[in-house]
Amino acid sequence: MSSTTAELIQVCEALPPDKQAEVADFARYLLTRQADEAWEQRLANPQPRPRLDRFLRESAAEGDEPLDPSRL
Repeated sequence: MSSTTAELIQVCEALPPDKQAEVADFARYLLTRQADEAWEQRLANPQPRPRLDRFLRESAAEGDEPLDPSRL
């Protein structure tokens, strides 16, 4: 276990239960932001994506119609 993890455990144990829950919620928020940032970096990458481009063209050519579960 890293020293940072041990320190976080000590801090959480010193807090009342409601504050421990807030720390856990904040940590979960940071994890989601990390995932969001990774996607933003992928989307901002200027590298060509021929399969994605082809999928988008084909999807746009299909037109707009409601999703029919029996056709899935």
